[in-house]
Amino acid sequence: MAFKVNYNQQRAERDRAKQAKKEAKLREQEAELMRRRNAGPPGEAPEADAAPEPASVVEGDKPNGTA
Repeated sequence: MAFKVNYNQQRAERDRAKQAKKEAKLREQEAELMRRRNAGPPGEAPEADAAPEPASVVEGDKPNGTA
């Protein structure tokens, strides 16, 4: 004798598959976004560090050139 159809189980399987597909798509979109952010504007080479290094100021030197 065959088993009765379990509609709740079938629906749960469909919902799990749908959720997994959504999560995979979201991960893909986030990876693409990070790739584009790291690449920078077109025509520019990506840099290792985006923050510039601070210039060292020697004591006694004024930025405007006065002593």
